[in-house]
Amino acid sequence: MTLIIDVALVIVALTLIPASYRVLTGPRDADRGVAADLVFFAFIGVVALFGLRMTTDIVLDIVLVATVVGFLATLSIARLVTRGQR
Repeated sequence: MTLIIDVALVIVALTLIPASYRVLTGPRDADRGVAADLVFFAFIGVVALFGLRMTTDIVLDIVLVATVVGFLATLSIARLVTRGQR
């Protein structure tokens, strides 16, 4: 089971590289916003997988709170990119 978690950690961590590149060089603000959202949630995935690997229960609470904060940040970025239009 730990081998599967280790492989998943590597795969999710590798997704951070192209997403970080897109945040830095995105042609539009929307591209940067989506990439920043991907970086945030990939990092939360790494934290969750690391918590599974270390078998700690407190990580679940941290991941849940961070996910709610990330969702609200996504809504804010979407509102910012659309310049407040609905």
